Amino acid sequence: MLFNSFAFVVFACCFFPIWRLLRDRLRPRLAFLTLASFAFYGAWDWRYVFLLVYTGLIDFAAGIAMERRPERKRLWLALSLVGNVGSLLIFKYSGFAARAANALLGLAHAPLSVPVYDLILPVGISFYTFESLSYTIDVYQGKVKPTRDLVQFFAFLSMFPHLVAGPVIRPYDLLPQILANRKPTADQVWEGTRLIIHGLFKKMVIADQLAPAVNAAYNQALIPQSAPYWWVIATMFSLQIYCDFSGYTDIARGLAKWMGYDFPLNFNHPYISRSMREFWTRWHISLSTWFRDYVYLPLGGSHKGAWAAHRNMWITMLVSGLWHGAGWHFIAWGAVHALYTSVERVTRWPERLARMRWGRLAATLICIVLVNIAYVLFRAPTLGKAVSVLAVMLNPAHSTWAPVAAISLPAAIAGLLAIGRETYHYHGWGDLACWRSNAIRALEPVYLALILAMCVFLRGPGAAFIYFQF
Repeated sequence: MLFNSFAFVVFACCFFPIWRLLRDRLRPRLAFLTLASFAFYGAWDWRYVFLLVYTGLIDFAAGIAMERRPERKRLWLALSLVGNVGSLLIFKYSGFAARAANALLGLAHAPLSVPVYDLILPVGISFYTFESLSYTIDVYQGKVKPTRDLVQFFAFLSMFPHLVAGPVIRPYDLLPQILANRKPTADQVWEGTRLIIHGLFKKMVIADQLAPAVNAAYNQALIPQSAPYWWVIATMFSLQIYCDFSGYTDIARGLAKWMGYDFPLNFNHPYISRSMREFWTRWHISLSTWFRDYVYLPLGGSHKGAWAAHRNMWITMLVSGLWHGAGWHFIAWGAVHALYTSVERVTRWPERLARMRWGRLAATLICIVLVNIAYVLFRAPTLGKAVSVLAVMLNPAHSTWAPVAAISLPAAIAGLLAIGRETYHYHGWGDLACWRSNAIRALEPVYLALILAMCVFLRGPGAAFIYFQF
């Protein structure tokens, strides 16, 4: 069920009145939230609700077992890892692994082949698997006490705003809010409304208008031999994926505020970063910190010397790339970002550049260029096509601008609108505090109504959120 669909409007109109009626009855309220979330997830394919329940039951039982038999905590953690990672391997990576094995067998001229099965990928499996894993790992590390109430646990795991595309919320952040049975304040409801409308605008008016031009570019059989064209397309995709994903997060955070909960900030103006390290503290913050806390730091982080830190960072980035998709181009995307970060750590070029006049602006522009180059690997359907695009994009000899004229006017306007909107909100002009500090706050409902009207009349072709495929 898409947030930008009529089906979700009906769902929300049914959910929130009942949620409000149950506000003084915690257990029925959480039971209703769990059942509603299962219905929300089952709208894609009801059979995969059982996979969600399976993942949750493993970690719920593992958490209780760790508390009862602490001397066997490692065993229960291992069982949780096997259950969660095993489901990911089967549904997300089995086909990729089989093809890779067959390629190796072909190189060895072995008279064998591994059968390839392409299973339908359950929506959001990577997100709720990581969410569930964080629960058992935090119980293992003593950061959170395991809950003995199955309804409370599934209310945390399956809460529909963040179920299929995050943000990945830690149990020590969300479980206390659930148990406190928070009621939304008037400010929360209004801020939630603003977040939802702005999220819909970013998704429907900007991302969905950019998508056709980007899709057309990467779907072409013959790659246009124009470096300017591919730089424009790469920039458009960076704006598309940002508005698409941050738009989803805004809607999720807004819905949570309507329920009385606070989800953490997931995007913090990533394209103003002056280093790749800073970029990863601003982009998809909940997932970046998940990989830091559950992959990078357990490997040793930077405590065992510089080279060990590089090794651990490379492993983390490669795992992050593989998490995004079962394809060599995703792994290459992770490797490129690891390379960026390694070079940055060795040369310390952002700090050196910042000392020069206009150095900070130059550092930001360099980061944008590096991110756009890596996005070609992320967006291209195959590694081979990504390499072909980069060969044109990075070759000054391909300087013709003719293909740029083929980009549609709505897509070009959407790109400029995304840049303007990000600049506007980065300076704080769109913040709630700004409206409160001005006498024109009474005009804010008119402003939001105008944005909502644009979502209806200027929306692009409807499409699923990009991160649903992960």
